[in-house]
Amino acid sequence: MIRKLLAVLVALAATVQASAEQTLVLAGGTIIDGYGNPPVLNGVIVVQGERISAVGTVGSVAIPADAEVISTEGMTVMPGLWDMQVYLSRLGHGDDQRWSETYLPIAERVVMPLAAAQLLQAGVTSARVLGAPARAVVSVRDRIRDKRIPGPTLFVTGPQLGKAVEPGKEDWQWAVTGVEDGRAKVERLAAAGVDYVLLSQLDLWTEEELTVAVNEARVRGLGVFALGERAAAIERGLESRVDGFFGLGTIGGFPEEMMQQVTARVADTRQRPLSWSPAISGVLNYEDLRRNAEPLDDPAAVAGLPPLVASDVLASLGSLERLNWYDMPAARAPTLCTKLRQLERARVRLVLGSDSGAPAHLHTRAAWQEIDYWVRECGLDPVLAIQAATHDAAAAMRVEHESGTLVPGMYADIIAIRGDVLRNPALLQHVDIVIRHGQRHR
Repeated sequence: MIRKLLAVLVALAATVQASAEQTLVLAGGTIIDGYGNPPVLNGVIVVQGERISAVGTVGSVAIPADAEVISTEGMTVMPGLWDMQVYLSRLGHGDDQRWSETYLPIAERVVMPLAAAQLLQAGVTSARVLGAPARAVVSVRDRIRDKRIPGPTLFVTGPQLGKAVEPGKEDWQWAVTGVEDGRAKVERLAAAGVDYVLLSQLDLWTEEELTVAVNEARVRGLGVFALGERAAAIERGLESRVDGFFGLGTIGGFPEEMMQQVTARVADTRQRPLSWSPAISGVLNYEDLRRNAEPLDDPAAVAGLPPLVASDVLASLGSLERLNWYDMPAARAPTLCTKLRQLERARVRLVLGSDSGAPAHLHTRAAWQEIDYWVRECGLDPVLAIQAATHDAAAAMRVEHESGTLVPGMYADIIAIRGDVLRNPALLQHVDIVIRHGQRHR
């Protein structure tokens, strides 16, 4: 089985061409720039090498004579999507024991490259990866950066730091047992080359442990984010000045006292802007599939996976009621939109994250579903949702100067979708064109 999977990866790598100073022109579509500005009709984007060199309208932008011109007539053209909450070492498989025994040993060589390729084909050109073995995920990030394998630009952490670790999860979770241990574990992550530090169970940490971990990360130039498991954990994170949160945690709306702290933090201009990846689509998708699993029969759901792996993933999802990944999903689902709207009213920087790769939440579907649920279920403005998946996500990782928008000088991370995405965000499930760093992948 491993030999067959490695052969697939060799074929994938062969599709990654060396970077060249080619010129691409996308002409005729409606451009959404990522900043939330009004769309530009009959737009033209000129790409030279890895970056955008000009943006304008047909007739106002000179098209180089040697350019490859791609017609985007009838399409929405927008920045490539960011997914800020991705499980790169999972492929949506529903059987934890089988996954751990069969696939985790080949995560670095096979699983994570497959997941990265799936994300890119779905229009995700940048992604933030949740807890994973540090050496493995840094290796995959660097191989993508060097164009040895296809995938999104990755921002990675190693194991998440918490206070308790479940047996069998030691590769991607580390327990902090005191101040000096917390300092040492952050140092290990920094030495491994991660991009940020992920903290969990903050309501169980001592104040001294949290202070040291956050300060140690800051000294090394690393962002610090936390899981929003419970209101008490979120309050501790706010007090510790973390950069943002993953997930919406507990059942019911957020307590008023906690939201007052959130509002005060957002208004404090002395601190970094507070970002939040709500990731509502994992639970909502699971509940939808329990009612109707037909979407899993679509071959596009497992596109990019070797047939052996695809059939195994789908077989593991044959009895969705047996999955134990989602904590009380039926009770949580009705409250997710309530909490999302609370954060929106507090003017938190919402960023698009989906929990892609979690059981039944496939990399081919997760990002567009998150946007669709925000708009269709929760009533958010599609302009806000797209900005959360582009400019604001890049800003949360402090790279908005080079990614997340369609303006000259930015990396050419561009997708095009037939139809009007602002009118119907679900169109994002069928991405027609994917360009990352000036190279066309779809």
